[in-house]
Amino acid sequence: MANCKKQCGPGYKSPLDAFINGKRETILYTICIQPNASTKKKSDYLATVDVNPNSPTYSQVIFRTSFENFGDELHHFGWNTCSSCYDDCTKSRNKVILPSLGSDRIYVLDVTNEKAPKLHKTIEPSEVHALNVSALHTTHCLPNGNVMISTMGDAEGNGKGDFLLIDAEEGIVKETWTKGNPAKFGYDFWYQPYWNVLVSSEWGTPKDFKTGFHPDHINNIEKYGRSLNFYSWSERTLLQTIDLGTDGIAPLEIRFLHNPKASEGFVGCAVNSNVFRFFRTDDGTWDSEKVISVPKKTVKDSNGLKEISGMITDILISLDDKYLYFSNWLHGDVRQYDITNTSKPKLVGQIFLGGLLLKDGLLTVVKDSELKVYIFEIYQEHNK
Repeated sequence: MANCKKQCGPGYKSPLDAFINGKRETILYTICIQPNASTKKKSDYLATVDVNPNSPTYSQVIFRTSFENFGDELHHFGWNTCSSCYDDCTKSRNKVILPSLGSDRIYVLDVTNEKAPKLHKTIEPSEVHALNVSALHTTHCLPNGNVMISTMGDAEGNGKGDFLLIDAEEGIVKETWTKGNPAKFGYDFWYQPYWNVLVSSEWGTPKDFKTGFHPDHINNIEKYGRSLNFYSWSERTLLQTIDLGTDGIAPLEIRFLHNPKASEGFVGCAVNSNVFRFFRTDDGTWDSEKVISVPKKTVKDSNGLKEISGMITDILISLDDKYLYFSNWLHGDVRQYDITNTSKPKLVGQIFLGGLLLKDGLLTVVKDSELKVYIFEIYQEHNK
């Protein structure tokens, strides 16, 4: 690495440095997925959004980068270069890596012109399948210049948690990351070099979940995951697996605290809407505890009473490690928790944006053990 006397590479020397000194973003990228793309013959695209409040096109899509293939289902994308290269003058964030969960295709975009990303290289599914992995999910850049993408299946769509390494500059698939036995399932991941650990979460078997949601699959341990997997970062080997039990079925988005020396983090478990805290113990192993539980809400529709869970999907932690945010996909709210005490998160903010509960008055909430005072007023006001 070419070390310089002052910051001249991408990013910041720490998340807290970014929080304190980072400039306001003016461009936002978001993927746009085309449902039933194989029949409608429409491709996914990356939308470039102007988020500069002083711009005449503020909050508008100013460019669309489309792709020629159908049914990709673009997923969690990321940069080619990490903030760990902030003092390397030879590095720049000039590429965005977009993996496809549906097709196993990987797109490398050139964002030299940040307002108009263009296709740089396409890595075809056959190159991915040659390494016996599939169902691509999360993209993270690595300090050594590679990009790592988590995978959830083997080439036949059976469950297999592994990671794919690619050279983002050349657009070349290099190898899989895990040495020895892989995890049973895969999904998201986060690495923490200070503690020599990578932790990954689990969804399920791709050939099953790609056919849609099947309630009878939830408790089948051969189809849905419920564990966290801890690897040696330096040796690339699976060291420990923690079974979260039925409360932890489908642990999806996983986050370490941003403090580079932190030895704890959180994972959101979708099916039963719980958040677990994971942490390093005194003997060097890892443990977990449930710290947030979103209760089901009883609703009434034309068919009678039923319960609806929150279904936690995305989670994130503020750069100063003070707040945890997550979305309840079915309930339709985004929540903010104060995690100053990581073992006892405190709900301090909540916004309802949609979901089933606010869907055109089709459901009436008849029991809500959390929001007894104002939740019904929110629903009623929305449905007037």
